[in-house]
Amino acid sequence: MFEYPLPHPEPPVEFEEILLTEAVIQKRVKELGEQVSKDYQEKDLHLVALLKGALVFLADFSRALQIQVTLDFMVVSSYISAKSSGEARILKDLELPIKGRHVLVVEDIIDNGVTLQAIMETLKLRKPASIKICTLLDKSEARKIPVKPDYNGFTVPNKFLIGYGLDFEEKYRNFPYVAVLKKEAYESH
Repeated sequence: MFEYPLPHPEPPVEFEEILLTEAVIQKRVKELGEQVSKDYQEKDLHLVALLKGALVFLADFSRALQIQVTLDFMVVSSYISAKSSGEARILKDLELPIKGRHVLVVEDIIDNGVTLQAIMETLKLRKPASIKICTLLDKSEARKIPVKPDYNGFTVPNKFLIGYGLDFEEKYRNFPYVAVLKKEAYESH
């Protein structure tokens, strides 16, 4: 049997600092859930999560909602190792139709905006009643394309972030906080 809260490993030496603690994240996720619940109280809300990074945020966020929702997922890739390819590719598309539905795209982080803009353009062609963006992290300093979230957990610095769903080469997603990865850890790859 698990004991809650689960113990978490010490931060690895390749972490420069913990930027957002588990408690700070959970408090903000609850606030986002309350706001979205209020805004969509009488609407058919359909959450579209961008995997893999948004999975942890989606799990906590969807439980913080006080309204009924449906969920679907897309897998989109624009990264090769630590660098953005500048091109978004849909690897897994939605299973449910979104025509006439209120769609909220759930994202872990918005940085350069390339991936999210491509996704938003694709989804708008499917004629939802409305479409908005909810992100846990907004790295606005890194923006190349003007994408603005409708709901934002935190504005973060233009650093390499990992934890709480964010990864480097598929590692570190399971940490319950957001940390900064040391430059030497990702530049050596």
